[in-house]
Amino acid sequence: MTVESGPASRRPPAPLRDYGLLADTRTAALVAADGGIDWFCVPRFDGEPLFGRLVGGPDAGTFRVGPAGTATVVARRYREHTATLETTWAVGGGRLTLTEGMVTEVSGRLLPTTLLVRRLSAEQAAVDVAVEFDPRLGARHARPRVLHRRAGLVCAWGPVAIALNSAPALAVEPGRVTVTTIQPGRPVTLVLSVAHGEPLIHVPPDAAWEQLLDDEHRWRDWTAEIDPALPFREHVVRSLLTIRLLTYSPCQAPVAAPTTSLPEDPGGIRNWDYRYVWPRDASIGVSAFLAVGKSREARGFLAWLLHASRLQRPRLPALLTLHGRPVPAERDLPGWPGYLGSVPVRIGNGAAHQHQLDGYGWVVDAAWAFAQSGHRLDRETWRAVRGFADVVTRCWPQPDAGIWEVREPAQHVHSKLMGWLALDRALRIADTHPLPDRQRRRWRAARDAIAAEVRSRGFDATAGCYVRSYGSPHLDAALLVLPLLDLDDADSPRVRGTVDAVRERLSAGGPLLYRYPPGSDGFPGTEGAFLPCSFWLVQALARTGRRAEAVELFETLLGYAGPLGLYPEEVDPATGEYRGNYPQTLTHAALVQAALAIRDAPAPPP
Repeated sequence: MTVESGPASRRPPAPLRDYGLLADTRTAALVAADGGIDWFCVPRFDGEPLFGRLVGGPDAGTFRVGPAGTATVVARRYREHTATLETTWAVGGGRLTLTEGMVTEVSGRLLPTTLLVRRLSAEQAAVDVAVEFDPRLGARHARPRVLHRRAGLVCAWGPVAIALNSAPALAVEPGRVTVTTIQPGRPVTLVLSVAHGEPLIHVPPDAAWEQLLDDEHRWRDWTAEIDPALPFREHVVRSLLTIRLLTYSPCQAPVAAPTTSLPEDPGGIRNWDYRYVWPRDASIGVSAFLAVGKSREARGFLAWLLHASRLQRPRLPALLTLHGRPVPAERDLPGWPGYLGSVPVRIGNGAAHQHQLDGYGWVVDAAWAFAQSGHRLDRETWRAVRGFADVVTRCWPQPDAGIWEVREPAQHVHSKLMGWLALDRALRIADTHPLPDRQRRRWRAARDAIAAEVRSRGFDATAGCYVRSYGSPHLDAALLVLPLLDLDDADSPRVRGTVDAVRERLSAGGPLLYRYPPGSDGFPGTEGAFLPCSFWLVQALARTGRRAEAVELFETLLGYAGPLGLYPEEVDPATGEYRGNYPQTLTHAALVQAALAIRDAPAPPP
């Protein structure tokens, strides 16, 4: 890959698959193969963009460090089992390597909450490098108040302040390109510190570099605890690392993605803000962590959910902010050009007020998995789970927006199935936790009523499969959860028929699936193939006794990972280009669960 230097105004946006993720479990940055950080919000994932060029254009700011002229990317990777990214370019007769990362563990030490470290080193020959530091905060691309201090450059906007330090010292000015020469054996280290309503801490570059190296040791210790016998272990480890990086450490809840408004339909309006917590998606991640022995992450999320849902309990919101508050009303950012001209660029998410029955199933199932792994739910958590089950008992007959958040509520079969799951798993938890008999009888009666109705109204006897909604001829890829629920036997004709029908009728070519028939969601335009559904198909095949098919499909899907092992939400079936917000927590969680299903599937006879 060849990259061109020059100011942000002259550089086209990079393909999404070329962006790497830098994160510290509080916020995240996306960095292109040319060394440009084009997305970075402060002080949290859902904060204001400091560098927003990805969807805001050149005026939204960038932070690029890399070759000053034309160069070729010869290697790009994460250091093994860490969050540290390395990019190496061939430049004339020399090589230039950018090693960068964000320090995750800052508690108990005099460090800023966010500390970004970037080191440039040359080999074989001296290399000219360019540093473009152009921070612009928020929706209006506000330029900073600039202060020059002995310790480094300071930029401030009210309660937000950042410091850029370098060693050796560079004369960096915001909005300008600084060119310098790096000699072999004499690296240049740049450190960005961020403060929000707190003292700004300057960290000497050499000390910051040591902190990043210490962080690598902690990540390697964390990944070493993951079962070495897992199939496709390296891919599973990278996905678990990605989910953990996107999990907000103060509350242990993962954002759906660190970005907003990356388009599902380039040039169209299908652009949404994903920098919030969907209890559904988070619960899938929790189940994945539990399955590999990471119970601390699961316990933390359940505690957060207990706190976050307290004001609306027993109703479970479709999504919440990182602090457990209502998601801001959806609004457009005027003047933001969007990625590939896709407007509007949105802040907030209008799906927050929808009724989504399926969320209760995912959350209660995660609580059941936690209890099944040997952990007893505390009294308050069990009370919350009981409340969720009571809501399902009362509300399951109502139409809802479904897992795909469509505009017009309907009697979605998948939602009913997940309502059944919520009650079934709550009843299983009740086997070891106190529950009044009257409540138990209500849950059991509602669970059995859901099963009877879904079997009679949600099944197309002619087609031999369950359908998207009552009376609809269409399918829904979310029905691939059927083999996991125990509503019907995983090997029954109904379950196998549904899996085969989804695979055939929602195929987008090769291993790819649409989540429902394109054009049937009430929004203009089209969308790509939805990657989590393909991993759900792997899981369904493994659970229905077709392990060899599951392995083959999984191996094919690995080819859709970016060069750094990151996955988007969607893929364009025709071009392979990434669509939707990136990287996507749900896709990585689905990958982990698919690998675990392959592990647990019985091996075929010799």
